[in-house]
Amino acid sequence: MAAHKILIVEDEQAIRDMIAFHLSRAGYETLEAADCKIARRLLVDEQPDLALIDWMLPDVSGLEFTRMLKRDERYDDLSIIMLTARAEERDKVSGLEGGADDYITKPFSPRELIARIQAVLRRGGRSNEEPIIAGVLKLDPAGHRVAVSDREIKLGPTEYRLLHFLLTHPDRVYSRTQLLDRVWGANVYVEERTVDVHVRRLRKALSVENAHSYIQTVRGAGYRFSVRETVSS
Repeated sequence: MAAHKILIVEDEQAIRDMIAFHLSRAGYETLEAADCKIARRLLVDEQPDLALIDWMLPDVSGLEFTRMLKRDERYDDLSIIMLTARAEERDKVSGLEGGADDYITKPFSPRELIARIQAVLRRGGRSNEEPIIAGVLKLDPAGHRVAVSDREIKLGPTEYRLLHFLLTHPDRVYSRTQLLDRVWGANVYVEERTVDVHVRRLRKALSVENAHSYIQTVRGAGYRFSVRETVSS
């Protein structure tokens, strides 16, 4: 099973190091950000399962950052735990009302933090390991396999990421720019037409039993994944 990916947004290096050490020992993959600017880049590029966000950050408060993330549909599946020295009930309520899934006050023990993370990941967040089925297509994230009518097909890493994103966001149109941002990452500078090249490769690989028709072109707008027939492709 792939390790869950945890983003630690904390400006104090010693606390980041301590958290990262214990989470790594517990089997998690960790990412670190000292401010919200770095955190935003990592959220786009790495797509973590959960973010630990400190309330007091140098550029934007952790509470406001959490609110911003919860207003952004790209992070609908992101679980958030707020870290703070504020122990007042009204602060906890503000954090939870701001969109946090849980709230933990400093100082905290590594065991408590890991238990909170496990609980949040169990009750929400991404269901990364469950197979995704649409029409004759099946994508198995745990095994990193794709099959059409139980016949396994081979995809390159970019085509796999592209298919996974479209499969998990069905019947919605994404422009080339949006796909570059979501699949390639915010700091990868490639031409928009690169998306067209990989869409063609993906369609070719999915040509078994007409599964390529699920990847639809919407003229003047971009691409969508849908098992419904369309006249705009």
